[in-house]
Formats: sequence, C-alpha cells, structure tokens
Amino acid sequence: MKIVAAKKILKANDQLAEENRAKFDAAGVFGVNIVGSPGAGKTTLLEGLFKGLDGRARPAVIEGDIAGSIDAERIGKLGVPVVQINTDGACHLDAPMIAAATAQLDGERFDMLFIENVGNLVCTAGFDLGEHLRVVVLSTSEGDDKAAKYPAIFQGSDALVITKSDLMPHLNFDPERITADMKRLAPNAEVFQVAALKGEGIPAVVDWLVSKRGG
Repeated sequence: MKIVAAKKILKANDQLAEENRAKFDAAGVFGVNIVGSPGAGKTTLLEGLFKGLDGRARPAVIEGDIAGSIDAERIGKLGVPVVQINTDGACHLDAPMIAAATAQLDGERFDMLFIENVGNLVCTAGFDLGEHLRVVVLSTSEGDDKAAKYPAIFQGSDALVITKSDLMPHLNFDPERITADMKRLAPNAEVFQVAALKGEGIPAVVDWLVSKRGG
C-alpha cells in the first residue's frame, strides 16, 4: 500500500501557486480570489464591481463550479473575458486548475483577474491559487456567526464583504458581531457592507481593490 500525505499535495499546490503568482506579476495582472458559500452573492458582487470599475481596470474572470456554466454566462454577457472550470465534484479550485484556465485567456487584454471559487467555506480555505488578495463574501441571510464557526477561511482573507446589506433590517444579523470576529481573526482585514443590486457600498470596494493593485 502507498500512502500519499496531504501535506505533500498541499506543498505541490503551493509551489505551483507561487509560479502562477510570478506569471501574474510578470504580466501585470492582479489576482483576486473570491470565496464564500453558495448563494452568498459572489457573482452579483462581481457584476457590481465591473460596473463600478468603469475603466479603472480591465477585468477577466475564472469561474469555478462543480457543474454548469450559469455564472460564467452572466459574466460573459457583460463583455468580460471568462473561463469556466467545472470541478466535477471537487469542492474547491486549486493552483493547477488556475494555471490551465489562465492559459485559456491567452490573447485577452486584462490586468485584474477575479477567481470566483466554488461555493464553500471549508475546502477553499486551504488552497493558495496564486492570487494577490483573498476576499470572503458573506450574505446577511447566512447569519453573523460564520466567522466563529469557520475561522480558517476568514483568517486567511484580506477582506470581508457583507452582501445583501439592504436585507439586514429584516434579519437577525449583527454586523458588529461579524466585524469583531473578523478583526479578531484577521486584524488588518477590511470589512465592507454592500447591496450589490442597488450599487450600495460598491465604490468603497472598488477603491480598495484599485489601491491594493497599486493603481
């Protein structure tokens, strides 16, 4: 019997992630890994960000889903270059998948690559993809206790975007609790509240992304 340690798999992934990051740097591409549960509003957030960027960046997207291409089709309708990854059951993207998908964007003109990871608050935490920033998305309808229950994904993120903030008056969601938990886990992380369909809060996220890119 042969036993392959998970640490070896993660080490191999991290090595390729560093190669991905080096290629992004050489090409002048800023990578953003968007993580969160199914239904958190990741794609809707991206749609709002693209409108808000308004020429300040040239985005492209890698969409990760277990099956289907619904979100990629939504992004494509905006004229944004997009590549779909179907993981066929895997609950996260990994660095080899990103390397392969990025190759499919060859010839496209972009300087900000958004990676919408598979909807999951657990599996996505352990895999570096080669991104420069990781943003965790949490909707108000999911509850304010998720950072306490799933600390790794929040601890490893550079920002928390609370989506569907316009629903907050109708829900038992305490923004102060989730903000305190996020700051405890990731003291330097930014926290944003957005209602993407209305465009509320989007400019602040856009400004932050552009500033982190250095442009």
